Amino acid sequence: MTGVVEQESLFLTDLGRRVRHARTVRGLSRKTLSQTSGLSERYIAQLESGQGNVSIILLRRVANAMGVRLDDLITGHDGLPDWPVMRDLLAQAGPAQIAAAKDALSGGSRAGGARPRVALIGLRGAGKSTLGKLAAERLGWSFVELNAEIERENALSVQEIFAIYGQEGYRRLEQGALRRLTEHPGPLILATSGGIVAEPLTYDLLLQAFYTIWLQARPEEHMSRVREQGHLATTGDHASAMLELRAVLASREPLYARASAQVDTADVPVATMLDRLTAAIEARFGQPVSGAA
Repeated sequence: MTGVVEQESLFLTDLGRRVRHARTVRGLSRKTLSQTSGLSERYIAQLESGQGNVSIILLRRVANAMGVRLDDLITGHDGLPDWPVMRDLLAQAGPAQIAAAKDALSGGSRAGGARPRVALIGLRGAGKSTLGKLAAERLGWSFVELNAEIERENALSVQEIFAIYGQEGYRRLEQGALRRLTEHPGPLILATSGGIVAEPLTYDLLLQAFYTIWLQARPEEHMSRVREQGHLATTGDHASAMLELRAVLASREPLYARASAQVDTADVPVATMLDRLTAAIEARFGQPVSGAA
């Protein structure tokens, strides 16, 4: 029995770690998650610390007793009888097989290639909108902010979309807008939201269809730029805000690092940032492509 208790303790610890990472990578505070989920901050804190509700352990015992996986009971794949087989095959597949499966499931329509499309990723305050617009003007390309495109398509602000449809609804609209932008006919620079990397399917589409560039900066610069833009109060617990920002950046860094290129925007004037960005674009696509739509 002692062994079972130890296994259950490890399970709850791993579950708490995954919940904490999922929350942090999406830039959500415990307070925000509490408000949107209807659960108390105390419960979320307990869950993240490995002290989750005992009901999850009881359900796990039932699954183990039947010889099935816990996710088979909770993910709702009843209408997909081949799902357990696909899941197990993917778990054993190599990189080439996984790439082939992704291509097949996406309809083999990955854009990628040498098409002149660039997506800028990075934490809020990295300069995606400012530098993206300036680079597009210099190169003669089109410039699009993904959030602005979502607002245009739905005739709602991002805040209204979150209020009406929630996080899941916004991410669904984000993926739809991005998919349509993959069909843009001319050279394009796209500024994305900082949290797009937290959505696996959307981020994979971005990586495949666009030449992605990670705009990097120091945490202090991210904070300063966001405050200058008026997105954060100039008063309050600065130390707490910085701690949260560092946690978000640390959780997203492995995802941002999947970008095709990186441009350092730390401790240099905007003109230098712009030179670095356009140099990275021209290194991939050659000299400016004119005639953007």
